[in-house]
Amino acid sequence: MTNVAEGSDREQRYEHGLEVLRKVDGEAGQRVVDALADISPELAHQVVAWAFGEIYDRPGLAPRDRQLVTLGALTALGGCEPQLDVHINAALNVGLTPDEITESLLHSAVYCGMPRALNATFVAKKVFAERGLLPAPDGTA
Repeated sequence: MTNVAEGSDREQRYEHGLEVLRKVDGEAGQRVVDALADISPELAHQVVAWAFGEIYDRPGLAPRDRQLVTLGALTALGGCEPQLDVHINAALNVGLTPDEITESLLHSAVYCGMPRALNATFVAKKVFAERGLLPAPDGTA
């Protein structure tokens, strides 16, 4: 049984995580949390309170560096295209440029393999197109 103090701490951690989630992932992160509400509200809580409230908000790495690590890990795992979509958007939100993102995905080909790097790059292309960040056919932005 959870006492009042534990419940209050749990809610505080969730609220703090929600702030971090909104800064990093914006609406995309909230959509993930909302999509879990009916099937696994506890998983949604842990994504917010633990992953974002405790891990993403640690002082050891800047948000842009955390996103580079995340992009590399998701690329390496493969089959994580929906999560790559969210985190490529997040990478842009925290200041990475499209060139830095595509360079990191190219670099991942050495360690993860060409198919996974290609899949991740095609997700980046989709996100960049949605955000109006693809270069024009003549090479201008």
